[in-house]
Amino acid sequence: MTWDAEQKMQFLFALRSKGVTDARALGAMEKVDRGMFVKGHFEARAYEDMPLPIASGQTISQPSVVGLMTQALNVQPRDKVLEVGTGSGYQAAILSHLARRVYTVDRHRRLTRECEKLFESLDLHNVTVITGDGSFGLAEQAPFDRIIVTAAAEDPPGPLLSQLKEGGIMVLPVGQSDAVQSLIKVTKTPDGLDYHELCPVRFVPLIEGVAQE
Repeated sequence: MTWDAEQKMQFLFALRSKGVTDARALGAMEKVDRGMFVKGHFEARAYEDMPLPIASGQTISQPSVVGLMTQALNVQPRDKVLEVGTGSGYQAAILSHLARRVYTVDRHRRLTRECEKLFESLDLHNVTVITGDGSFGLAEQAPFDRIIVTAAAEDPPGPLLSQLKEGGIMVLPVGQSDAVQSLIKVTKTPDGLDYHELCPVRFVPLIEGVAQE
């Protein structure tokens, strides 16, 4: 499914109405058709502002949350970004239009395989997809300018904080998986970590280990 001009206009209007106002974030989201990332009988709802089920029991986040996370991350053109939780690949595709390099890790091999094929078909050559346990980050590519986590942990994972550059930003949902979680922006300063709460959200839990499929 691909979007037409009217769908795109309504989609961007909905994002702005939910507080996504950063021009670069909106520009990147305008370049990435969410319909390419939603398969099966939910395709018709690809442009609605709602999370939708994808394979492996995961979800594609609602566009306004993706937009708010992208906006908070404030990715710069020279940045190297780590994403923990590839999922459908939608967030990584958006980041690819903002960053120099994106590394995205998921514990579900089925999802990473599908995303590799999709990114290739979309000519997104600055995204590297890795099957692995993202809760430990990606030490061999650290440090990162930006880190985004698309699954909820009770606290920001220590390995991820240690792989964030000084001056870097991490955006992630924090809280118990069955309760209300908060979207948090963490900035690493010379004096320590600066935490800023953005909004309530609901994400799947961050699980250690690699899934069986």
